[in-house]
This record gives sequence, structure tokens and C-alpha cells, in this order.
Amino acid sequence: MARHLEGPIETGDPREEAVARLSPRWEIRVQAEFDPVAEETALYRKMAKEADGRYDGDARESRRRS
Repeated sequence: MARHLEGPIETGDPREEAVARLSPRWEIRVQAEFDPVAEETALYRKMAKEADGRYDGDARESRRRS
């Protein structure tokens, strides 16, 4: 962090600055009905096959979870 290059140094209350840097107490998470990345990957897998099959196990595992 090059704070000295961004203008004059502002000196504030170190306690307030420390509190401002803390992460929030709560996180908001949304549970989706489907995974858009997995859906798109499934569409591509219907159109083509992996040359060496290295991700076939991952695809079976994700189908089992959904």
C-alpha cells in the first residue's frame, strides 16, 4: 500500500480505523436452486466429449449431488 503517494497523510483515530478494517459480523448467503456454471458445463458435455476423460469423475460427482 503506497498511502504516501495518494495525497496527504490523514491521521485519524487508530481505533476507528481498526474497526473500519474489520470484516462484517454477518454474511448474507443466498442458496440458489441450481448452479449456473454446472448447468453450462452439462450443456457443453452434451455437445462434446473430453479427449482424455480427465474430468469425467467430476461430472459424475456433480450429477450425483444435484
